[in-house]
Amino acid sequence: MRAAVVAGLGSWLPPRVVTNDELIARLDTTDEWIRSRIGVVTRHVIEPGAATSDLSVEAARRALRSAGVPGVGGVILATTTPDRPCPATAPEIASRLGLIDVPAFDIAAVCTGFVYGLGVGAGLITAGIADSLLVVGGDAYSTILNPQDRTTSVIFGDGAGAVVLRAGSPDEPGALGPFDLGSDGRLADLITVRAGGSRQRSSRDVVPPPGDEFFQMEGRQVFANAVARMSEASRNAVKRQGWAASEVDRVIAHQANVRILDAVSAELDVPRDRFVSNITDVGNTSAASIPLALAHGVRTGELRAGQKVLLTAFGGGLTWGATTLVWPELSLAE
Repeated sequence: MRAAVVAGLGSWLPPRVVTNDELIARLDTTDEWIRSRIGVVTRHVIEPGAATSDLSVEAARRALRSAGVPGVGGVILATTTPDRPCPATAPEIASRLGLIDVPAFDIAAVCTGFVYGLGVGAGLITAGIADSLLVVGGDAYSTILNPQDRTTSVIFGDGAGAVVLRAGSPDEPGALGPFDLGSDGRLADLITVRAGGSRQRSSRDVVPPPGDEFFQMEGRQVFANAVARMSEASRNAVKRQGWAASEVDRVIAHQANVRILDAVSAELDVPRDRFVSNITDVGNTSAASIPLALAHGVRTGELRAGQKVLLTAFGGGLTWGATTLVWPELSLAE
């Protein structure tokens, strides 16, 4: 039997850092509110002219160096902020990495995108369609946020993370375990950018209502759904792997906000100190959230070879998902 095995990991954050002080100078909020409700102190944002592909290429290069390979057989990009509505951004990332004539495509599952990408990549590898792949989570949310909206501008940051998947055996460290994935399109309006698609066409003849070009989120309903769905998916994935929740050494959950992480910890009855978190320094980075947290865990020593790891995420769509793995021996490349 073939399995998809994590063989390399890379991450990239744009150099520019935006502090809470910079935001409260123009928004009706306070540093105490942002820290206590969201858990963010700083976030990274791209400079004008930069794009998601720039972040993703840097993260992917580091993942390839971490794996010690010059290339892979395909690229999957999870993103909500593609460089352009058409075409997909993944082919450009592949070409900039020197990967020509390989399959490359985008996945749009918002903050769940990276877990969905891992699932798709695992399916391609186990089916024998690919022997190796890059799965990238990259987002530049600063490009779709309303700078005057204090409910979203304080939460999100930009960044990218990537893993190299290779074919291997199910019993080796790094092999991705069973997936639990789901969606509920009835609640699509809870997390959305309404304008710019085929429903509200990008046209000089159709002027969208003010604000529809920006990201919007219904915070209270999102909170309740995020906790319930991440907890449910996590329990299912752990059970399918044959583990008990108490056996999980590290949880890498989507870094939505600290209160959601606290609530998921309580729901799963997994101690909060087993949750790797970097939201304080980078904010909610959407599809980049989990790979950036993985890299953070390796750097800090919280994530070590042999640990039983749970990955879980929730995002727009609504979408959610979880999977498991035993963390392999690997090093980061800067």
